[in-house]
Amino acid sequence: MFNTKKEPMGNPTQVHTTQNYSMFNPIDGNRNKNELHIKRLKKSMQENYLFTTITVNDKFQIIDGQHRFEAIKALNLPVNYVVCKGYGLKEVQILNQNSKNWTADDFMNGYCDLGKKDYKLYREFKEKYGFGHNECLGMLTGLTRSGSSHGFSFSKGTFKVTHYADACKKAEMLKQIEPFYSGWKRRVFIFAMLKMFKNPNFDFTEFLQKLKQQQTALVDCVDVQQYTSLIEDIYNYRRREKVNLRY
Repeated sequence: MFNTKKEPMGNPTQVHTTQNYSMFNPIDGNRNKNELHIKRLKKSMQENYLFTTITVNDKFQIIDGQHRFEAIKALNLPVNYVVCKGYGLKEVQILNQNSKNWTADDFMNGYCDLGKKDYKLYREFKEKYGFGHNECLGMLTGLTRSGSSHGFSFSKGTFKVTHYADACKKAEMLKQIEPFYSGWKRRVFIFAMLKMFKNPNFDFTEFLQKLKQQQTALVDCVDVQQYTSLIEDIYNYRRREKVNLRY
């Protein structure tokens, strides 16, 4: 018989068991729940519910194991917990830092398994062209810079592909640069090129021709701005009327 009342604190190494889920509370400031992670845990627990514990403080706020708790609660299973007096948000952050973070591929495969069309398109594009995560996000959403809010939506399962055909077109153009530059898949180079593609003064066919004439001119740069300046120099090679591509 599982306990349904709060047990005495006792030794912090003592494991308590209950099915009274209402006694536990989240702690303010903890990262948001990941529904995909909870679904994965539920599936695993349904197949084999191995012994696991959550950590709470003396206020019964969950310090570690929020996702496990949600999965256990949804399956109406007994929850094992240990109490660590005085623990708070600082300890939550330390435990989160020490836990394995999900990668973009983890989210991609998880949401693909759930049948999300946009994630299947993302995976198809990424596997075909081999670009990095941020580069794929930028191309598939029509952005010309990284570090956007799409990274957050991707992990939450709300990511939307809005420029698939355009992304494929640009990817095919970028592939044509490979014979002249081994770093054609570098993140900063791709975002520099995405910026070029939106510039009305830039003609890709002309740029490719200039690369053929200067096959060693394109080299690694530290950032998008430096790449933009170099691309402009290559583009204006032997050009009577110089073109400004930096603005």
